Amino acid sequence: MDHRNQTLSRGEVTDARPHVLVLRHVPFEHLGTISTALDCANLDHAYADLYANPMAPVLFDSYAGLVLMGGPMSANDNVDYIRRELQLIEQFVAAGKPVLGICLGAQLIAKAAGARVYRNSVKEIGWAPVYWTEAGHRDPLFAGLNQPENVFHWHGETFDLPAGADWLAYSEACRHQGFRLGKAYGLQFHLEVTPAMIRDWLGQEVNRPDVAELADPVDPTFNADRLCELSGTVFGRWCRLLQAVGA
Repeated sequence: MDHRNQTLSRGEVTDARPHVLVLRHVPFEHLGTISTALDCANLDHAYADLYANPMAPVLFDSYAGLVLMGGPMSANDNVDYIRRELQLIEQFVAAGKPVLGICLGAQLIAKAAGARVYRNSVKEIGWAPVYWTEAGHRDPLFAGLNQPENVFHWHGETFDLPAGADWLAYSEACRHQGFRLGKAYGLQFHLEVTPAMIRDWLGQEVNRPDVAELADPVDPTFNADRLCELSGTVFGRWCRLLQAVGA
């Protein structure tokens, strides 16, 4: 039975390969190139859209890891599905299972770990460099990357580093771009996007206020080739953590 790219309905997973639970917040912010890395590593994934059904059952023991995608909402929203996701993050982190949060997903990991999530001084939308800290240069996911790397951003909020976390990356507009807390990684920036995804985001109704504020138009292809290389490297390395858990 092939579970790749399925949407979780009953939480059922039946074959022996390691599986990844993916929490999506809007349909257009999906795995992107993360799915390519999972496929190359022979890892299956299932989406759980808790925003549509906050009480959908999740069979925790069926999953080797957790991925949390981005979205236009806030980690501070007092709604059922956000509270449920925070509980799931705590459960995965406590069990030592690999967790990967992208943008809103990173903010949710930080909040679940007791850190503050709040509005950044500016909205960071488009291509901009991220710089690696000393810990970032030594990190299994980011070691050997260029200093800096030009990546894609789309966020208006940020977070404090959770207690005990390693600070991995920063940008000129946002100090906390990446952290590691045990086997949980929070990345404020988007390595998973393709030019087609960026074009789609720019055209989404919910994103129109952000797009209207841009001083210059965003070129979806600007650094797309290098971003694809980066995503293959970074997410490929993260998949090795999953393989080790599922071995």
